[in-house]
Amino acid sequence: MDDVLVWQLVDSAFPTGAFAHSLGLESAWQHGEVASRDELRRFVEATILQAASGALPLVDAAWREPGRIDEWDALNDAFLTNAVANRASRQQGRTLLASAARIWSSERLDALLARAASTPNLQPPTPKALPNANSQAPLCAHVAPLTGAVFAALGVPLATTRRMVLFVAARGVLSAAVRLGVTGSYDAQRLQSESAEWIATVLLRYRDTGPDDLAQTAPLIDILQGAHDRLYSRLFQS
Repeated sequence: MDDVLVWQLVDSAFPTGAFAHSLGLESAWQHGEVASRDELRRFVEATILQAASGALPLVDAAWREPGRIDEWDALNDAFLTNAVANRASRQQGRTLLASAARIWSSERLDALLARAASTPNLQPPTPKALPNANSQAPLCAHVAPLTGAVFAALGVPLATTRRMVLFVAARGVLSAAVRLGVTGSYDAQRLQSESAEWIATVLLRYRDTGPDDLAQTAPLIDILQGAHDRLYSRLFQS
């Protein structure tokens, strides 16, 4: 059943909302930064590394200490200074949480969903919106800490959770590449297969991470993603 759960979570039919986002590829493609297979492969590798340095530390922290989700969520919000990436992270986090809470019966997931729903219009909580010290603050609901908390609540092992995060990062870019016409379906699957070795290498490098290890390893992708809202035409949200 553990395997079946993992297959369900990584299946493209699972409604996480990730397929509405290109992780910066659409902007990079329109700006001419990804114009060949080698450039697409390097973009995928950079995205995997960025997920390891900018998401895994908070995934790990929330999986190990879900009771401190407020702290990890606030740290993620401060880390994502790019408005487009910040908005996308909150949208995907809320969709992941809402989907999991609707599919599996869990008091922990229901409680997280109620707190995320108390933050209106996908905006970070403001000082005026914060409750008193004896109650819990609303969540921005960023996808990295919520992935850790949700998968821990579902009983997915941490090692599996970490692999899933990097696999989905690569798949998200390659799926967007197919829909944008950057590459074809078969070649995208070849690149996905080739990325497995890089994912294993990155996981080994980031095998022991914590919130203090948060880092931005792909600043150019971050800049390109930040320009997404100014594209003349857009297929994706980010």
